[in-house]
Amino acid sequence: MNMTAEDLANFTTLPIQANSFVNCTEEDFLLMNYYISAFYGMIFVVCFPVNIVVIFMYFFKMRPWKSSTIIMLNLAITDLFYLASLPFLIHYFANGNNWIFGNVMCKFIIFNFYFNMYSSILFLCCFSIFRFIVVLYPINWIFVHKKKWAMVACIVVWVISLGAVSPLGFLITTKKKQNRTICMDLTNVTNLNASWWYNLLLTVFTFLLPLLIVTLCYSAIIYTLDKGPNNRTSYKQKARKLAILILAVFYVCFLPFHIFRGVRIQLQLYPVSCPIKIQILGIFTATKPLAALNVVGNLLLYVVMRGNFQRAILSVLKFRTKKSELDR
Repeated sequence: MNMTAEDLANFTTLPIQANSFVNCTEEDFLLMNYYISAFYGMIFVVCFPVNIVVIFMYFFKMRPWKSSTIIMLNLAITDLFYLASLPFLIHYFANGNNWIFGNVMCKFIIFNFYFNMYSSILFLCCFSIFRFIVVLYPINWIFVHKKKWAMVACIVVWVISLGAVSPLGFLITTKKKQNRTICMDLTNVTNLNASWWYNLLLTVFTFLLPLLIVTLCYSAIIYTLDKGPNNRTSYKQKARKLAILILAVFYVCFLPFHIFRGVRIQLQLYPVSCPIKIQILGIFTATKPLAALNVVGNLLLYVVMRGNFQRAILSVLKFRTKKSELDR
């Protein structure tokens, strides 16, 4: 049978295309790991020392504590623990997805990462509910303003977060792959069916529900302040800034991460073309440091709140200025 030059070219390229499709694996996206490492590194270097300063301010310079102070202190502690897990992840990604710290440490770091992320989400939700009561039900605020309610809310958040992420201790493990030790994440565990159901419940109850509550709270706050008599006061401007900042943390930092984590798990369960799988992996990889940016948003939250926190910083700066003048 005679073959034209075009037929011969098509015939010879088919095996190459098929072979490329077969060899199209997640290894093609290892370069994205350096992007994650660099981004995590910048967040850690900037936010870790600043969070220590924030916690110092809340502990020693902002007494007596108010309910909002207690919630924000717990949020800062959560962020500090969250940041403490980043150096291990930075090393892991920079080392080409090769985990050297052992199986127990893998479980602990992934557990700590998710535990503190969902604790942060729930603390922001509690803070939004307290703000909602302040603006819409100021009479009831006298009752809720008591420190014991903030302490109860914080204990409930820690307990819920602990219960929510405890299954990770059973799902997460290490795995040998091509001379490397992989620290499995929720999206690539061995039992993907269990991971799918767990991810669904985790997303609905510890993210989507708080997202709905925060959105409704700040929508009601903005609407109430717009309809109020003092529609140009600094109080309204502060409420708007808080609303924009917290909603940005939820919708910009957390939402893409949860969407593409779910999509990534879904694609692990059903056969799809490799280019689509790799594309989703790339997007999901990019959302990981985006989720970590919530720590930066929380730091901005302390600035926007001003009040006692700003006065505490100024008092420390004045003290250091006076001390330096005396030393001269």
